[in-house]
Amino acid sequence: MRAVRVHEFGDPDVLLLEELPKPEPVEGEVLVRVQAAGVNPAETYVRAGAYSELPTLPYTPGADGAGVRMDTGERVYVTGSLGGTYAEYALCREEDVRPLPDGLSYAQGAALGIPYTTAYRALFQRALAVAGERVLIHGASGGVGLPTMQLALAAGLEVTGTAGSEAGRELVAAQGDVRVLDHRDPSHLEAAIEHTGGRGFDLIVEFLANANLGADLKALAPRGRVMVVGSRGPVEIDARDLMNAEGAILGMRLPNARPHEVEAARAAVDAGLNSGVLRPVVGRELPLAEAPRAHRLLMERPALGRLVLVP
Repeated sequence: MRAVRVHEFGDPDVLLLEELPKPEPVEGEVLVRVQAAGVNPAETYVRAGAYSELPTLPYTPGADGAGVRMDTGERVYVTGSLGGTYAEYALCREEDVRPLPDGLSYAQGAALGIPYTTAYRALFQRALAVAGERVLIHGASGGVGLPTMQLALAAGLEVTGTAGSEAGRELVAAQGDVRVLDHRDPSHLEAAIEHTGGRGFDLIVEFLANANLGADLKALAPRGRVMVVGSRGPVEIDARDLMNAEGAILGMRLPNARPHEVEAARAAVDAGLNSGVLRPVVGRELPLAEAPRAHRLLMERPALGRLVLVP
């Protein structure tokens, strides 16, 4: 089979397409013929050697994907892989393989695993969001931003979403009853606060904390919280803003979730898919051989939904 391999940590050019033996499952494992593989930001950090936990070299990247379960012929999506999903075949644990609902493409299936599980955990397991709360989602047009927005809307939260491009703002607006702002506008937070009547937000979901966290604290409602899902470096804040709001900064990292929390999140996502309130958005599909380009695009351009690789 063809698979992307990394033999040394570095820039995207270390992603090499190679021929490997097709893996053979043992008891408790499932072999999936991959039709689409999702590309996650964390995979770019791992590839660069800049992540807290690094795999043994060489390795095949990828945790998310969708395809055909080889033992049953069932259409499935996968939420984890034992050997990586940037490949024509992926070996997975039985519990990481889930039915792909009718009406969803394989590319949409590849947009489900980590993004939707992360969004659910951020909103409901860590931030404890409840219906009626005001939530601001920075970078709402991205691969995790869109799932966060869809889940928040389905749960009855009042949603404001930001995006950095006109296309991104149109995509955010298309998701439902959402107030949309341009986060490249220096005054966008002031406008957002004004929309709340000056009260601020009960919850801010932040995907770029190193750039936005300091300003986020000024936009919190009393006892509001900032849910940090992503950051690309250190940040300086004024703790007095946190004190004034009696607010909280929460962090999350999906690998820290306990098994029962992961299963609860996945079950909630499956329920949303089956009811139709959750619809994955794929922004771009690239051939597996263009994995280096995919990693560059993910870090250099404003995200518009999920980026997937197609073997």
